[in-house]
Amino acid sequence: MLYVDLPRPAEIGRLNQVRADACVSIYLRSTPLTQDVGKTRTRFGQLVKQAIAQLEEAGLEKRRIWPLEEHFATLQEDDDFWEHQAHSPAVLATPDRMRTFRLANELPETVEVSDRFHLKPLLRAIAFPNAARVLAVSENAVRLIEVSPALPAVEIRVPDMPRDAASAVGKATINDSGAGRRIGGLEGQKVRLGQYIRKIDAALRPVLAGSDLPVILASTQPVASLVRSLSALPVLDETIEASPDDMSPAELAQAARPVLDAYYADRLAAFQNLFEARAGARRATTDISDAARAATFGGVETLLVDIDSVVPGSVDDETGEVDFARKNGAGSYGVVDDIAGRVLRTGGQVLAVRQEDIPEQKSLAAILRYPL
Repeated sequence: MLYVDLPRPAEIGRLNQVRADACVSIYLRSTPLTQDVGKTRTRFGQLVKQAIAQLEEAGLEKRRIWPLEEHFATLQEDDDFWEHQAHSPAVLATPDRMRTFRLANELPETVEVSDRFHLKPLLRAIAFPNAARVLAVSENAVRLIEVSPALPAVEIRVPDMPRDAASAVGKATINDSGAGRRIGGLEGQKVRLGQYIRKIDAALRPVLAGSDLPVILASTQPVASLVRSLSALPVLDETIEASPDDMSPAELAQAARPVLDAYYADRLAAFQNLFEARAGARRATTDISDAARAATFGGVETLLVDIDSVVPGSVDDETGEVDFARKNGAGSYGVVDDIAGRVLRTGGQVLAVRQEDIPEQKSLAAILRYPL
């Protein structure tokens, strides 16, 4: 099982606002296999030394470096954190506070020291993670399967999940004739299936709360329709239309892949169509300076950013004016990252994608709430 704790988009927006004399951002690769995580732990210590060396070289006072060293030493000794990992731990620290995340993506190793956090990898982690949960439901059984990009699919144990429809309603079967009963036949079967679905819904809500991973339904009629009509579970529109009872977790994961791919493709296509429609009304742009000014004043509704490119410079906190630079440094950083953070903290949506998925293949594309 992947031990994942992703930041919510609004949280990334808040992290984007952090300013300090020392903001250290460390991303490294890990493994969900506990027996192999020692190498990651050792590598973390080496990256910490790199960050501290950069701070010392920049002339940061020792009294500000010591709290950072204490944060990192505490994390280094946290056995529970290191033994329960996904693919990439992220550590963001100032002398006053440290935040950690465990990400499903395999991210490049990074050490950044600046007056603000390096957040592009977090954007990458929350956009199109190629992971999902499959809810496999039939009258005979219900399972929640975790699908990840690099590990075998596994079943998640859900507290209070009903075993099957009959046991959920206290019956030996839900297909009795109903003779002499208040309800029976097809009507009684539907009512009992509805009770079963509502118990599934109640069991899954706390498990799925706070997760942005798509949930894909695997089921057949009439159960599939009842799940969609009687539960508030955030299942995708497309269903794996097969009886899941005899499907292994690996088979369910394989069936989920094309559904997941279609979901992501639909989201990108919807952006492209809306971008083209808004361009004629001056409510769409691929210009970094225009996007920065709009984002500063809460004017960006949706933003696509290139997952790989870095455009060094700075963005004025008050006006949104961009000052481009040749390279990142103490007074510069990735301006596209900064724009993305401003969009998130003003309620906009950000998707980190490949450059070929961005209109005109630019570093960003923005759909605006009002004309430029």
